[in-house]
Order: sequence, then structure tokens, then C-alpha cells
Amino acid sequence: MADHPGVAFRLMVAHAVTSAGLWTVKVEDQRARNEAVTESVETSAAETRFDARRREALALLKRSPDDPTVILGGYYNDEEDAAAVFARLLALTDAEVMTVAAVVMGESLAAGGEAVEAVGAYLKPDMAELWTADDVFFDLIRDREVANAMLKDVGGKPVADGNVTEKVRTQLGIIRDHLAGTGDRPKVEGWTPKWLAFPPAAYAGRPFPTLDSHKAVQPLLRRVRRPAVPAPAEPASAPDTPDFAIAA
Repeated sequence: MADHPGVAFRLMVAHAVTSAGLWTVKVEDQRARNEAVTESVETSAAETRFDARRREALALLKRSPDDPTVILGGYYNDEEDAAAVFARLLALTDAEVMTVAAVVMGESLAAGGEAVEAVGAYLKPDMAELWTADDVFFDLIRDREVANAMLKDVGGKPVADGNVTEKVRTQLGIIRDHLAGTGDRPKVEGWTPKWLAFPPAAYAGRPFPTLDSHKAVQPLLRRVRRPAVPAPAEPASAPDTPDFAIAA
């Protein structure tokens, strides 16, 4: 097995998909107690883009595009199923197998924590392309100091200072006007709260778990030289004996 990393990688993905043998892989539960929050996540730009990738992976595995996840998905639960997925992956190119693996990792990546901060700090995604401030977001803001700090972010210091004693809802309303370009406010494009960015930052100097996780992974990432993980070249057809090289 160690002499054939491409075969081993396909077998590993098959186990991750099916939770067969000694493997147990769970899908990150994106449901929240507040149904509005759950719906906000499900309809976000990030989830829409990921769902398109999921459908690509399902098609490669010859699964229904309506399956909610690649992991488990109502199909697999034993060694025989893992062997079936493994056989299907052997027929795919390295790039196609990576497409499936990326979706499996995305589905099983636990929200929050150092792993998320590590991959986010490495990839540096533009969160403004993946997230927008909707009604649910503004309904969750209750702190006047945080609201004023965000208003400074969006409208500038004079606007924030002029409304520092206003109610939270009033300050959030001004932020919404800036983001929409309404109420005679200049429109602000591409804004996200500091805690959603990579690297994250706190408002009003308050610590929070995401910032702690980010600080914890920084010493590790400083030792990484880009590009640490090159994209695999896609062969014209799947090799009889795949030889998939993974960079250390």
C-alpha cells in the first residue's frame, strides 16, 4: 500500500465517504437553535457555491444530485460499500478524486477551532464574496459598543462618534443604509465584520475564541512556504495504477 499512494488515497476517500471499517466520519451540523439562522446559512453565497461542488462530486460517484451530502448520503454503511466506492474512485483521474475529497473534507470540517483558522489563514478567502449582512445578522447584534465599532468600520469615525449614544437599532440602521446606499448614505461595498475575516480581529478589544485559535496557529503557518500544496495535474485518463503524489 505504501508503494502506491494514489491507490491508498482513493481507499482513504472511500472510507471517509462510507465510514466503513475503523472509520467514523460525521457531517458538520449546520443547524442552529434559531431556524432563521439555519436558513441564513443554507441560502448564503458560500453554501450555494459549495453545493455546486457537492453536485459535481455526486455526479463523479454516479449518485443522485439530490443527495444532501457526499458523506454517508443514505447509501453506504459497510465494507462492501467502501469497496464499491473505491472501485469507482479507481476509474477517476487524480483531479476528479481530489474534487470528491475536497467536498468530503468540507462536509466534515467542524465549525470553529484551529483547523478552520489554519486553512483560512493559508487560503485567505475573500469573505465578502461568500457572505452578506442579512436581516438575521443584524437581529443578532445586541451590544451597543460593538454596534458603534462596526458603524465606525462602515461609516467612519465622525459618523460613529456622532451616534455613540444612540440605540443599537439606530446605529445598525445607519450601517444598513451604508451597505445599501440608501438614506443619503454613501454605499460601502464588500464589508464584513472583523471577526469573519482572515485574519480575524476583535471589536472593542474583546477577546473571543476565533481570535485565540488564529493566534495559536500563526507560529505553525509562518514555517510554511507557498505553494506548499500544488494542484495536481490532470492526466488525459485515469491510470491503471494511480500514482497520486501528496506534498508534505
